[in-house]
Amino acid sequence: MSVHKLSHLAVLRAKKRGYLSDGGCLYLQISQSGAKSWVFRYRVAGRLREMGLGNFPTLSLSDARELAHDYRKKRLFGIDPIEERKSAHQTAKIEGPNAATFQQCAQAYIESHKTSWANNKHSAQWVASLRTYAYPHIGDVTMQKITAADVLKVIEPIWVSKTETASRLRGRIENIIDWAIVRGYRFGDNPARWKGHLSHTLPNRSKIRKVRHLAALPYQEIPVFMKELVLEKGSAAQALAFAILTAARTNEVLGATWPEINLTKRTWTVPAERMKNSREHRVPLSPEAKALVEALPVKKFETHLFLGARRGKGLSNMAMLTLLRRMKKDNVTAHGFRSTFRDWAAEQTSYAREVIEQALAHTLQNKVEAAYFRSDLFEKRRALMEDWAAYCYSMEKNETGSTVHSAIVVEAT
Repeated sequence: MSVHKLSHLAVLRAKKRGYLSDGGCLYLQISQSGAKSWVFRYRVAGRLREMGLGNFPTLSLSDARELAHDYRKKRLFGIDPIEERKSAHQTAKIEGPNAATFQQCAQAYIESHKTSWANNKHSAQWVASLRTYAYPHIGDVTMQKITAADVLKVIEPIWVSKTETASRLRGRIENIIDWAIVRGYRFGDNPARWKGHLSHTLPNRSKIRKVRHLAALPYQEIPVFMKELVLEKGSAAQALAFAILTAARTNEVLGATWPEINLTKRTWTVPAERMKNSREHRVPLSPEAKALVEALPVKKFETHLFLGARRGKGLSNMAMLTLLRRMKKDNVTAHGFRSTFRDWAAEQTSYAREVIEQALAHTLQNKVEAAYFRSDLFEKRRALMEDWAAYCYSMEKNETGSTVHSAIVVEAT
């Protein structure tokens, strides 16, 4: 193999765009602008590869020849210098002084995913759980050095006492480490994975305690409960009654604003950003629900239907639960009334399952069924919600055949 074909003067004078060979796989590359650089060109399995060495004159001819000599020796031993350099860069990325820590990767993961999450509350839960439980143990640990033992230090102390929190936290750590692996901040397996790994170390959460569903009032008791609720005053009582009549989620009701209400059409349109499935949801208002809204106080500069103690703010998420405790309903939650409605509709009516599920704004689990089922069955849902409201106030009939609701008189339909 002929080497050292070029001279320093020839390199200085060279101007034509292209490659000048010095021999031994070393070339001077001249760009269209006249810039000069050294490249090492070789073949691997018949495929030409080109490795940049540095610019001339920063890298002199003699220095370039020395590097080329080293790389030719590597090729004799079957080493691909480009892959070797990539590996060295990767090693520095995951093990060097600037290697990414768990906290840095967690913050980057949250930042890149938060726009796809349903609401800001979800993002806040991620941040709070990691800050409280994970960062104190592994926040400053580089991603490559995190082991299963490190993950267990985070979740094992709360696995029994706070099983649900620990389970969600483990899943979050697993997602962050998967993200780091894809991004090149870590090699190897994920030490936070459950199946076939941590499942052999920690007891299954179903064995620790049975899943507790949100406490619901039996539907047979709802007429009596509504009779008691009409005696309660204030925004919390009005909000709870509205939630029951619409079978809506707590956050959907607490965030309800006047622009979402159309009293003429008797509809309440909940925007996508406040819905669990991130889709706009139209709710038909029964005459009782409409009358409740019409009786709400309207204040200047206030947009919320159900006003909180602070100006410009709606009710807190504890307002309805506090009301239920005051009413001695310690075994009931506001969200549980959705189950009350679901049980009543299934057992006491002949409405189709799809109508009931749409009323609850549930996402159909069957993906094929969901793809073809595009109607929101609004008019059928209106009939369902009117029947539900009539059942809720079936014990609140006065002598004239009217329904009394928190100082609201609604003519029975």
